[in-house]
Amino acid sequence: MTFPGEQAQRSRAYARHGAKGGPWLMFLKGFVKHPVMVGSVIPSSKMLIDKMLAPVDWANCKLFVEYGPGVGTFTEKILEKLAPDAILLTIDTNPDFTSYLTSKIRDSRLRAVTGSAAEVREIMGNFGFDHADYILSGLPFSTLPPGIGPKIAEETAEALRPGGAFLVYQFSPKVRDFIAPYFDRIDRGFEWVNVPPATLFWAWRD
Repeated sequence: MTFPGEQAQRSRAYARHGAKGGPWLMFLKGFVKHPVMVGSVIPSSKMLIDKMLAPVDWANCKLFVEYGPGVGTFTEKILEKLAPDAILLTIDTNPDFTSYLTSKIRDSRLRAVTGSAAEVREIMGNFGFDHADYILSGLPFSTLPPGIGPKIAEETAEALRPGGAFLVYQFSPKVRDFIAPYFDRIDRGFEWVNVPPATLFWAWRD
């Protein structure tokens, strides 16, 4: 028999060793070191996380990909909901964040990689996956180097299975211009309870 909360307890097999200064200081250091790759100096709120992940069909999710996991604010919540036999692949250009994540979270379903979201299909292939069910991103598209935003959007669309979705939270609605050419349908939302308030997009491959 599985009691309420037991699945969440199993999935949250974390060894919280924590880097010096904890997650907030690590997040701030990451922003200072790579400001164009980190969207905010403050991790996302619980309200934003819950709203962003609400449309996910967890029972039919075998591969979830997260761009720019940072200190794992979304990562932990995803692992709570992810099926026991599923995989969470995180991709971050900052090796400090990757190291922090692997020391903070001990879960056999997590694959933390230092790399570029523009190479998502190659990275997925290294783990034996052709397609992802969902891909999440908080990368600041409007401040990425020229050409990188459209490349990430195109590669993401190709990496998703039919029926899959690209989940994007941003502080500028301009991200829609980057993703619209590559997706069949885009739903939009907004979350005020976050610093700063964020625009949410769910881009679907129908």
